[in-house]
Amino acid sequence: MITVVGTGTGAPPGEDLLAGAEPALVVGGRRHLDAVRLPDGVETVVLGALAPALDTIEEYLAKDRPVVVLASGDPGFFGIVRALAERFGPERLDVRPGVSSVATAFARLGLTWDDAVVVSAHGRDPRTAVNVCRAHPKVAVLTGPGAGPAELGAALRDSRRALVVASALGDPQRERVERVTPAEAAARDWGTAVSVVLCLDPERALGAVRTVAGPAPGPAGWALDEAGFAHRDSMITKFEVRALALARLGPRLGDLVWDVGAGSGSVAVECARLGAAAVAVEKAPDGVERIRANAAAHGVDVHVVHGAAPDALTGLADDPDAVFVGGGGRELPAIVSACARRARRTVVVAMAALDRVPAAREALTGAGFSCDGVLLQSSRLAPLPGDVTRLAATNPVFLLWGVRKPRDPEGVSQ
Repeated sequence: MITVVGTGTGAPPGEDLLAGAEPALVVGGRRHLDAVRLPDGVETVVLGALAPALDTIEEYLAKDRPVVVLASGDPGFFGIVRALAERFGPERLDVRPGVSSVATAFARLGLTWDDAVVVSAHGRDPRTAVNVCRAHPKVAVLTGPGAGPAELGAALRDSRRALVVASALGDPQRERVERVTPAEAAARDWGTAVSVVLCLDPERALGAVRTVAGPAPGPAGWALDEAGFAHRDSMITKFEVRALALARLGPRLGDLVWDVGAGSGSVAVECARLGAAAVAVEKAPDGVERIRANAAAHGVDVHVVHGAAPDALTGLADDPDAVFVGGGGRELPAIVSACARRARRTVVVAMAALDRVPAAREALTGAGFSCDGVLLQSSRLAPLPGDVTRLAATNPVFLLWGVRKPRDPEGVSQ
């Protein structure tokens, strides 16, 4: 058997940590090994690169000799249990969990965390963690080299978030829990003792009572009726068009979506309701305020950029996963080209004018996207006098979408 012991963060490990385990091999980080009194004759492996440690564990198991692995917090929560179970099988593991750093950090603040989204940036691209922080009011980020408080703070400068940096949790002498702004976090060198970073929207940190832990359940419906948004002179993406646009955009947790020429911001709001981080770009001042009001009415956070595309896009530092283009006029080809250069997955373009379709399609294909589209024509039920109903036609809209082609190993689009 492999006994996996989580040291926890509630207290330093005691001398009885290995009681009953009787190991022949103990594997752990240097600080974990230094903190315990090991029986005579026990071999140790300092955990650095994972593969050599797993090979040594396998050698001991082949000789039917017991192994103990020391880990931080709860080793089954973004921890070493996954690697051990994949290599040796879960039936070979005796896991003794400690208190996780996430649970401890929220406890230090007196906050529940059943409604928190937990995301790991340790050894991973931090953009997913950043986008989750942008979209959700209560997030815990497990940090790592190149993805710590400074990097998170720099990426979240334009947000309303507060960061709580928890360092050396469980160490009576070194533990620190500090609340800072993103700008303050970006300006500091935090060292290597950071355990976890909490990203909180102060206005929404105390969420509603939950029965399902984790992110809030997705919306019961989407492609909301136009009446659900404030808009000017019916200048809003109609729900039939929005339904297909959302299907092609595919907004999800960890994604970043741009809504360019946002108008009422209906597409950005719906993407945010589906869990993505959303940026709305709008040139009209009254449109900017309207988007903010619509986002607030639906309980989501949409970052609004006041400016005209394509120039306004140059100030957006992070590349989007998907882009919706809902306006543009004569600038439409340039806007679509600018969006296609930045989009990681797809660009969706809605147009009422037939004359603009070829140029938009050429902009997508010229950027290496495969392109498809439809003309959407719908008729809605409308009442007539005498308690009868007619069909009222809506204006036809062209919807084009480009999907980035996969690249071969030499980096050439297929």
